[in-house]
Amino acid sequence: MARLSVVLITLNEEHNIDRCLASVSWADEIIVVDSFSTDATIDRARRYTDIILQHAYDGDIRQRERGFALATGEWLFYIDADEEVTPELREEILSVMRDPAAKPGYSVPRRVEVFGAWIMHGGWYPDWTFRLFRKDSYRAELAEVHGGFTVDGEKGRLKGELLHYTYATIEQYLAKMNDYTSLQVSNKLASDPGLRPGWAKLLFSPISHFLRAYISRKGYKDGVHGFLLAALGALYTFGLYAKIWEYRRREEEGKGLLPPITNVELRAFKQS
Repeated sequence: MARLSVVLITLNEEHNIDRCLASVSWADEIIVVDSFSTDATIDRARRYTDIILQHAYDGDIRQRERGFALATGEWLFYIDADEEVTPELREEILSVMRDPAAKPGYSVPRRVEVFGAWIMHGGWYPDWTFRLFRKDSYRAELAEVHGGFTVDGEKGRLKGELLHYTYATIEQYLAKMNDYTSLQVSNKLASDPGLRPGWAKLLFSPISHFLRAYISRKGYKDGVHGFLLAALGALYTFGLYAKIWEYRRREEEGKGLLPPITNVELRAFKQS
């Protein structure tokens, strides 16, 4: 049977990594690419693998590709430290690897826990994510945030869930939101170089997001959690377009430093 290499990127994940790596301990090979963690992440990772590479973080895609380059398996699966492969997903992955007619890549449904509850509405479930693919078939879709991988040809879908233990607190959500909205500016400007948000975009985009998440996608069925996520998503949308407005304004006026919108710029800003 073909071999499976699992790739994980980390930075200070001592509280998550055992659950994550235990769920993929059945794989033929586990590769950890670490961004110089200062906690016990590396010590805990060594319980599951000896293949550990440390490299300064310059984006998820680049870090994962460093792990892919070390992989010896014909199949690749990547996972984040706050995720867990269910037994059902494990069996499906093994079944794919035994199938000579398997497609070159597969998406899996991800179930997300936010603020201590599993979120099943508001556009959060199923959170399809492309994770399993042949090493000789994939290509990267580069982006500063929320990039990914794909394959040419037909893709498959598995039924077993990938569990995602995401934001434990609102404080954690807001901290991540600040980084993600900055990096998303780069994505938005790459796809729409002429984008210049005005009053209408700043006002109506957050409202539209809230109504879609809470009403159209039935976020109200998740109770207070659904309301909070719809409202925080609206705040995210407002923050994103406000940052694009700020970036364009500084760019056009040529006054002061431009805000950081890439992983390298953001890391340098935080270290300054």
